[in-house]
Amino acid sequence: MKITALVSRGPASPLSIEPLEIDEPRPDEILVRLSAVGVCHTDIVTRSFFPEGAPIVLGHEGAGTVEAVGAEVSAVTVGDKVLLSYRSCGNCRTCTAGARAYCERFAALNVSGGRGDGTTPLHDRTGGPIGGGFFGQSSFATHALVTESNAVRVPADTNLVATASFGCGMQTGAGVVANVLRPQKTDSVVVFGTGAVGMAAIMAARALGVGTIIGVDLSEDRLALARELGATRTFSGSAPGLVESIHAATSGGATHGLDTTGNAGVVRTATDALAPLGTLVVVGTGGSELTLDSTTFIGAGKTIRGSIEGDADPHEFIPTLLTWHAEGLFPVERLVSTYHFDAVNEAMADSISGVTVKPVLVFSETEGE
Repeated sequence: MKITALVSRGPASPLSIEPLEIDEPRPDEILVRLSAVGVCHTDIVTRSFFPEGAPIVLGHEGAGTVEAVGAEVSAVTVGDKVLLSYRSCGNCRTCTAGARAYCERFAALNVSGGRGDGTTPLHDRTGGPIGGGFFGQSSFATHALVTESNAVRVPADTNLVATASFGCGMQTGAGVVANVLRPQKTDSVVVFGTGAVGMAAIMAARALGVGTIIGVDLSEDRLALARELGATRTFSGSAPGLVESIHAATSGGATHGLDTTGNAGVVRTATDALAPLGTLVVVGTGGSELTLDSTTFIGAGKTIRGSIEGDADPHEFIPTLLTWHAEGLFPVERLVSTYHFDAVNEAMADSISGVTVKPVLVFSETEGE
């Protein structure tokens, strides 16, 4: 079947719009026509992980409609709306323990440039292989092949443009708060970095009724938006005495923290801003080596840990996000800026510069309505 896709050949070249061939669905596969797809920081940084010149179709926050299903598929039918997320095997030790985000085959199924069995569903016009199956979808395309593990059926009236990023960015930020930190109403949450993931964490903390929610960023515009979305206090990341200010605002330190920056210095500041027995979750992918004073952990009982996809099972957590959204507690529309499919390079540039909080590519003016 002929499709149109955005092909990456490394960070030195812009993504190109190309006609490709996609396989017919295997018995366990689902063909989805995309209506919208979020542009995530992971799409941008992952381009450098593959050899320069090696073609691959990225995209992992897809939203669309089921067009065909394989014989073994029972969870969705043709015509269903779906939100797409990461893929998991469902059978390994971690999957069966309920920790699908830590699937033992996560790398093979999500970032190998194929289905995980050595094949790719995408080819160019000459039959040459194009890397596909990114996060089980490669949704920077008009169509994608997915599986039941990473296709979540949603109500027919779901706005696919607004909710496309529920499959990764929103799931990660909100999931850290709801699934990992699990703050009580009397607790305090501080979020370092108020991009899409950080804003999702702030909205989730508000949805859970947390009393003190602090946003930290270098952008005053982002901090103003954070206050509108639920932050009770905000601080500039460059302000003198930042740690002391957070301690004062939380009567001795935040009980829970999230770092979305991946910056070693920011992680150190976030750790210092915690109260005794406080927990910090790090999701930023800056690749920095962390240097922390062990006394911080021994003397104050603090914890620092990472999280993939907010420790969320998409089939359980995306419905929660949809409920919050319907109730007005998770107004993700405030973050979204739409770009036509062919403006992906502009969308990526705006994401990197901070002009846009959450870029979402759309395929026509009416998609997702």
